[in-house]
Amino acid sequence: MKRVRILLATFVCAASMPSVLIAQDHREMIKDALSAATPAMGMDATVVDWENNVLKEGDNGWTCFPTPEQFDNAPMCLDEAWLTWAQAWMTKGDVSIDKVGIAYMLAGDSGASNSDPYAEDKTDDWVVAGPHLMIIVPDPAMLAGITTDPDHGGPWVMWQGTEYAHVMVPLR
Repeated sequence: MKRVRILLATFVCAASMPSVLIAQDHREMIKDALSAATPAMGMDATVVDWENNVLKEGDNGWTCFPTPEQFDNAPMCLDEAWLTWAQAWMTKGDVSIDKVGIAYMLAGDSGASNSDPYAEDKTDDWVVAGPHLMIIVPDPAMLAGITTDPDHGGPWVMWQGTEYAHVMVPLR
């Protein structure tokens, strides 16, 4: 009888382990994703992984994503306009937004080219940004006159000359 209990306990533990690991992984992804948001924003934000699985339901209009596997650090929280922008960027499609959009990356990021939206390897203009906001506008021509220099001490335009151009606003 004791042997049956041990076997049963072993079976139950082994059977539940994958779901425990998945739950732990989801908790870690949620924590990472929400590190991009303010505490108040994160409370009611939706959290989605990069395969569009909802990890946490929310209702405040913000959608947060954990760091993608290929990056060391890049969690982000996006409003509706940025979700549209992100879909276009991920599919190399045309950007079509009709209002100003704001995205939060309060945990910073591990870097990107300042000029090439699809650079995968470090470039001469690679920028590692600390905590920042990102702003998109319906017409990239509206960004004329804003510097592209990330070292000048204030906001700058990233990916100027592409339809993915946006303003980076450092918070430190």
